[in-house]
Amino acid sequence: MKFLISFFISLSLFTSCTQRPLRIIDKPIVFDEQRRQLSLDYLAKRHGLEQTEPYIKPRMIVLHWTAVPTLEATFNIFNPSVLPGRPDLQAASSLNTSVPFLVDRDGTIFRLLPDTTFARHCIGLNYCAIGIENVGNNDLTRAQLKANVQLVRYLKRHYQGIDYLIGHYEYTDFIGTPLWRETDPNYLTGKTDPGKWFMRKVRSRVRDLHLKGSPRKPDSVDVPMLLQ
Repeated sequence: MKFLISFFISLSLFTSCTQRPLRIIDKPIVFDEQRRQLSLDYLAKRHGLEQTEPYIKPRMIVLHWTAVPTLEATFNIFNPSVLPGRPDLQAASSLNTSVPFLVDRDGTIFRLLPDTTFARHCIGLNYCAIGIENVGNNDLTRAQLKANVQLVRYLKRHYQGIDYLIGHYEYTDFIGTPLWRETDPNYLTGKTDPGKWFMRKVRSRVRDLHLKGSPRKPDSVDVPMLLQ
């Protein structure tokens, strides 16, 4: 029995030491003076925060899916400084949506913006949230799951102020909490990404980080789910 215990401890240590280090490929979207000013305007008008530079102090990580099937198509949507179309969002601001991180179907991680650059991706919480987008819809892959877990660990390690991990569909649960900063109570959109099953899987793999979820309806991490 002692031999078996020693064997599994050694195997665990070997596996943890031989895991591939996190690899992030820089693929920057446009962040010109127009986007900078639109970001500052958004912070002031939507979040009530007057700042001189468009950066955030991260408190949470928000996971998304793109509902777009390819990396390049997603990149082309995020790349312009001004939002193309989307009249429901244009009414609030012409700043284009974006995130710092985009994960492709094979798990490759791309950095579109520096980690703590302000990005428009989650109503009411943009000023404190780092967004991770996953290419696809309700068909996210095992490779994307692994990449998200790695990214969450990376971000928590580098930004100790992060104490929440949520799915985009949970953002309205923060209404009425101290973290919620949206000046228009009627500016809301319905979200289901990145799927409860995906969030349960991610949460089960970063349980040791003790990150909080929704303040109202935290998902269980014990329900087994299958990924393709």
